[in-house]
Amino acid sequence: MTNLQDQKGRATPIVSAVLRSGAIVETLYKPDANQTAFAVFEDGRAAEQGTLDTPEHGRMVPYSRDNNLLTHGVVLFPSAVGGYSSQDELLGEIRSFIHRYADLSEGFEEVASYYVLLTWIYDAFSEVPYLRLKGDYGSGQSRCLQTIGSLCYKPMFASGASTVSPMFRIIDTFRGVLVMDESDFKFSDEKAEIVKIWNNGNAAGFPVLRSESTPTKEFNPRAFVVFGPKIIATRGDFQDQALESRCITEVMTGLPPRADIPLSLPRTFRTEACELRNKCLAYRFRNLQAERNLELARDPSIEARVAQVFGPLLSIVEDGAAKERILALARGKSSTLEAERSASTDAQLVGVIRELREAGIPLGVKDITDRFAERHSSDYDRPITARWVGGQLRRRLSLVPVKTRGLFVIPGSDPKIESLLERYGPGDVAVDVGTSGMSKGPNPDMMDF
Repeated sequence: MTNLQDQKGRATPIVSAVLRSGAIVETLYKPDANQTAFAVFEDGRAAEQGTLDTPEHGRMVPYSRDNNLLTHGVVLFPSAVGGYSSQDELLGEIRSFIHRYADLSEGFEEVASYYVLLTWIYDAFSEVPYLRLKGDYGSGQSRCLQTIGSLCYKPMFASGASTVSPMFRIIDTFRGVLVMDESDFKFSDEKAEIVKIWNNGNAAGFPVLRSESTPTKEFNPRAFVVFGPKIIATRGDFQDQALESRCITEVMTGLPPRADIPLSLPRTFRTEACELRNKCLAYRFRNLQAERNLELARDPSIEARVAQVFGPLLSIVEDGAAKERILALARGKSSTLEAERSASTDAQLVGVIRELREAGIPLGVKDITDRFAERHSSDYDRPITARWVGGQLRRRLSLVPVKTRGLFVIPGSDPKIESLLERYGPGDVAVDVGTSGMSKGPNPDMMDF
């Protein structure tokens, strides 16, 4: 809930709210009638209201029907409270819609259907996963973004050509689902800014701070909430392994789409999508405050970070077979991330050794540990200790520290150093602190040595 009442006590527009009474308030937008209203759900009943007076917030009104973001379809709302008989029925309609307009693998199509439902109650959770479509230009990413995104909770559509500043404000104001193609970014500083939204946006309680100018020309810090589901199209993997672990990814083949998929979206697309959003609004009203089991992804074969982001998705799955398929997906993702981290730790260690050598700093295990922790700690689910680093140097790189004057040091004359520096060139590990960490990390189960 945002901007509930200004200092003079006048009614102020809001988008949505959960009141102390338990009532759920959501914005409706009726483009044919050129009207906005509230849908208010309380005591098992939904009703439409033009305004809403509450003891704690005073008078609340919906955003104007002439709001530029609404009239241009940048943010989408339901137009009414729909109805559905069961989750299976609603899920089937969502999946049929996605299948009709987008070419996805069967497994991802199923996950995307559940993800749509998850977005409508995401604010009941502390963490959420992201959906990602990975592929080159012309691989169908935009169609998939539009198809899946149009069914989600308050989707906010943005392209890589958008500037970052208004995106913070739109996300903070509407608190919906960011649907974005990042491949158009032309400048690294813009990309670094949007990565901050992605890095901070999967967990509640981590707003992004920005300074804003006041009428008196002073600069005051302001927190922008960026938490929420996100559907992203990229051409490659993220450099930040932590961000990579938050994504459920479909690799686009780039092959021609199925013959039954229309090349251009028909006029009925928007109407069909709106009708499904109306039904999903009813799903939100019925399920937002339900009890859920978030431990379903807890499994020795699933990494803790992966289990954390898959937990909310699994908690809404009622079908046992579907639950097992999604668990298998989580196990596969965990295994892939573990293998990638394990392989890349070598490159990260060599990158640190290269930095210290170029700076003329002796290769002490403590110095290597400090620099490694500074560069890569965000990629690890364990403390970065000198004992652990020493073990990795021995096991992975065959570099044996020797004790000199009470300190463990890698001898600068060790011929293996030159061989490692040659094998792992300077470009193998990105040193881009603007993206909150490096590319890969270790096996979190590796014991200290």
